[in-house]
Amino acid sequence: MADVELVIEGMTCADCAVHVRQGLERAGAHAVKIDWRSGAGTIAPGGPSLEEMNRALDGTHYRVAGLREPANADGPASDGDSYDYDLIVLGSGGGAFAGAIRARDLGHSVLMLEMGTIGGTCVNIGCIPSKSLLVSSLKHGGQAGALRHAVSVKAALVERLRQEKYIDLIDEYGIVLRAGAARLSGPHTVEVDGETISGRAILIATGARPAIPEIEGLEAAGYLTSTSALEVLEPPRRLAVIGANSVGLELGQMFGNFGAHVTFISRRALTPRSEPEVSAMIRQVLEDQGHTVLEHAHTRRVRSEDGEKVLEVQVGAETREVHVDQILVATGRQPNSEHLGLDTVDVNTDSSGAILVDRDQRTSVPSIYAAGDVTSQPRFVYVAAAGGAAAAQNALGGDEQRLDFANLPQIIFTSPQIALAGLTEERAREQGFDVQTTILPLEAIPRALVNGDTSGLFKLVAEADTGRLLGASVIADAAGEVIQAAVLAIKAGMTVTDLASTWAPYLTMAEGLKLAAQTFGRDVSKLSCCAA
Repeated sequence: MADVELVIEGMTCADCAVHVRQGLERAGAHAVKIDWRSGAGTIAPGGPSLEEMNRALDGTHYRVAGLREPANADGPASDGDSYDYDLIVLGSGGGAFAGAIRARDLGHSVLMLEMGTIGGTCVNIGCIPSKSLLVSSLKHGGQAGALRHAVSVKAALVERLRQEKYIDLIDEYGIVLRAGAARLSGPHTVEVDGETISGRAILIATGARPAIPEIEGLEAAGYLTSTSALEVLEPPRRLAVIGANSVGLELGQMFGNFGAHVTFISRRALTPRSEPEVSAMIRQVLEDQGHTVLEHAHTRRVRSEDGEKVLEVQVGAETREVHVDQILVATGRQPNSEHLGLDTVDVNTDSSGAILVDRDQRTSVPSIYAAGDVTSQPRFVYVAAAGGAAAAQNALGGDEQRLDFANLPQIIFTSPQIALAGLTEERAREQGFDVQTTILPLEAIPRALVNGDTSGLFKLVAEADTGRLLGASVIADAAGEVIQAAVLAIKAGMTVTDLASTWAPYLTMAEGLKLAAQTFGRDVSKLSCCAA
């Protein structure tokens, strides 16, 4: 009998796999195999339950998010079975199109079902429009009518890219597109407008939408989300942003550049998954721009009063009132999974409704796969695309294509930008590493001096005994471009000595990685310009 497959969250290194294996064995599991890179594992059939395994891991940062029992009669179709399509794709965003294109490259038929606007989140209401507005805010923010003009520029760009990168590809690849809300009716079937359509495999890539917290009075007072904020034509004079991770910081700073005074309200520190030094730096930048930052704060209720919105915010033992003209809610995203009929076919989800997938992008139903923001995987469009392509390859190509999140880059497009790859210092210590770290302020980087902007830093985390680079964080102009070198260095297992001895072009921000690596062994302030 085949092994039980596990989806495991929280692993970032080989030591993590050892700790997880030991925990599962304590729970009574046998023949435990753990792959930390893919976040997956297997145990022998008849082992402990999901609850028993997680009880054994209690107190750690690891969690068994789901399991899949050995395939039964409802498993993947054989080549001899007859279906309407080889692959049915629910959704039309980055993950959906990547899966559809990969399936067509393999010579298989594809039906794509979309109930809304083609193109999904990124091109329509996510990455593209928000970054377009950010760029416009930096260039023209102080001009009269600048936001209205920026929205029109954004709309034209979105329309162009939706046509070129999505709609035109339908005919280019021979994908069958059909409008309609699809619902799973079996392991190989969906229902659309009363019609049952069958597929050898099904890929769910329906994305997510803004999650709205339950705050007394918020609904009555009214608020913006990351979607509706993109259509605002005149900046509010005063704006409160609830949530201070990537979406809240980017859109909040964008409105600030157009003239709004922004109050950022965060239940934890700003950018809570970043290094504390990075969080402190972006807070200082925002405050220097005249904005207000309330960290470790909880919005208890909202009311309307004399034409303005009043937020009652608990900050420690103190309750503050924040008076604003508009509220932006940026507290995460909710998977679009509740209307798919997942219960009908026993597709497992987590408590938020995110679909659980294994290392092959398979759900708990072997013929049904999922990718992108509707899953519990990191919510970045490049993860969605990689997941969609892997799902199609694994479902129809007979290969094992798996995602490795160990060196996944994460970027926040504030000014300055924030970028991270690998482990933070805290996360590395939690995983049992003995680490060394270094922090290099931008004052030590010639490119920043030339730019006249030294608000930022580089921080590297290395394994103490080997010098192996475990993580890199950058807050600086062009940090998003710089971090790719760190991604490659971590993937290659480079040491900080290796990084310090690589070529780095002078007067680039990327030189900061080399300089930061050099600080593990010397004081770089005592080097001449471009010294090796």
